[in-house]
Amino acid sequence: QVHLVESGGGLVQTGGSLRLSCAASEGTLSSYARGWFRQAPAKEREFVARCDSSGSSIVYADSVKGRFTISKDNAKNTVYLQMNSLKPEDTAVYYCAAGIGIGISWAKEAKRYHFWGQGTQVTVSS
Repeated sequence: QVHLVESGGGLVQTGGSLRLSCAASEGTLSSYARGWFRQAPAKEREFVARCDSSGSSIVYADSVKGRFTISKDNAKNTVYLQMNSLKPEDTAVYYCAAGIGIGISWAKEAKRYHFWGQGTQVTVSS
């Protein structure tokens, strides 16, 4: 059983930056695609970013493109989400996820991912 643990969330002002991390506490995820999703209060969970197992094929939601960067360190079994130029509308609980065989066409579908972290709160003040 794979356990994903997110860290790095917090409170930041508009325009600030945060770096989220998602480590696998058990097992190796080098062959897994890794993704980030977020869920704001009273809203559905939405896709943020995804990279394939090699970290070379990356997809971003339009709302974060140019501001967020996903990266993967297979040696550390960890995926990162660097978030720059944060806006109040980025406020949400951020979840990392992992799954096998998640191609670009499926990247935005939460149901395709097999393992999920518990989430970390990101709050951007105006």
